[in-house]
Amino acid sequence: MGLFKSREASLDNIYTLDGPVPLAKSVPFGLQHVLAMFVANIAPIMIVAGVCGLGPQDTASLIQTAMIVAGVGTLVQLFSVWKVGARLPIVMGVSFTFVSIFCFVGPKWGFGAVLGAAFAGGIIEGLLGFFAKYWRRIISPIVAACVVTAIGFSLLPVGANSFAGGFGAKDFGSVQNWVLGTFTLVSCIGFNIFAKGNLKPLSVLFGLVAGYILALFMGKVDLSLVASAGLVSLPHFMPFELDFNLSAIISVTMIYLVSATETIGDTTAMTSTVLNRDATDKEISGSIACDGFVSSLSSLFGCLPITSFSQNIGLLAMTKVVNRYAIATGAGIMILAGVFPIVGALLASLPEAVLGGCTIMMFGNIVIAGLMMIGSCGYSQRNIVIAALSLSVGLGFTQAPQMFAIFPDIVRTVFAENCVAVVFLAAIIMNLIMPQEGEVKAKMPLK
Repeated sequence: MGLFKSREASLDNIYTLDGPVPLAKSVPFGLQHVLAMFVANIAPIMIVAGVCGLGPQDTASLIQTAMIVAGVGTLVQLFSVWKVGARLPIVMGVSFTFVSIFCFVGPKWGFGAVLGAAFAGGIIEGLLGFFAKYWRRIISPIVAACVVTAIGFSLLPVGANSFAGGFGAKDFGSVQNWVLGTFTLVSCIGFNIFAKGNLKPLSVLFGLVAGYILALFMGKVDLSLVASAGLVSLPHFMPFELDFNLSAIISVTMIYLVSATETIGDTTAMTSTVLNRDATDKEISGSIACDGFVSSLSSLFGCLPITSFSQNIGLLAMTKVVNRYAIATGAGIMILAGVFPIVGALLASLPEAVLGGCTIMMFGNIVIAGLMMIGSCGYSQRNIVIAALSLSVGLGFTQAPQMFAIFPDIVRTVFAENCVAVVFLAAIIMNLIMPQEGEVKAKMPLK
């Protein structure tokens, strides 16, 4: 009887931050978090690797590393190392926020420049995290909303190219790629329509599986890497040489500031909706520092930056399961998945058109998420001006990059074709110079 009472008490801990929880109860909730972020964690790797011209073997290795880094980053957020980590149930993963800038930096200066900029920018973000309470108000919610919207728009051409077969593909735009991309997209939409309850967030995963099966029957899947994959493998330290290109570092550091803003939003959203309190300065500082320093560590193993995953914050709000030890089992599952190379090899064999069928919808969701963020900021005259001007300048000017010809080389390389950087700079400037007083507070109805 005493043992039964002890078990009952520990089961209650699943809804609290701390306390022992039976492993059998922990694993399903941890696995659910892995499933919620799995596709979004590997998709940025596959997109950037394709744009940078990396081969299937390198891509498979990076996917393997991405799972391990995501697991390690999640553990740091859960339990912290010194001042790094919020000690909150924040699940980390490879960030889509950086895809657009890396798709610009990679083809221009190479994958080494991507990793060098990721390393330097991560150190800068990590250090800034320690002083977040002094600067985070400069990047107001309307600034973050404009940048997220711009990121979504900038990724749409990437998704379209992937849908058609991938950058430089010999069969780009072929009938087979159209069939694969369309079938995958329809599968995603159909699952989202007909699935019930907790299954709806798995629509992208379903689409990928359905598209992959069709690609197998069409002979579009190369399984040679799967056959040669070893049983167990650990990530390699510095598999690529880091190239510290100043223009790339400046561009990527700007996006790190955007990522920090998103992490602030995720942290505050989690504490307010799940823990029913405001996030402390220490928690926000630790979460941003984790973003930065673990991203730098990730680059040393050839992987891209990581950040908090908003979909997992939504899962926390839905289930109310916030126990750090329960969610740590999910981090453990991610690390184990990364240790076995066959997982990365299977995912790397996914045809570009199948990935494009899913990402075109995911990127559209980023656009809508940004617009919803703008709406949640309120349609005051000040917010309307900041959003309208920053988006029109950022998206408009970069469609005519030759207009930047009068500027020095470093300005042209950072801004001429990088709409996210231009939107970020314009929104920051407008946010600083637009007066706070005398705003029109009326909001447009959202329903």
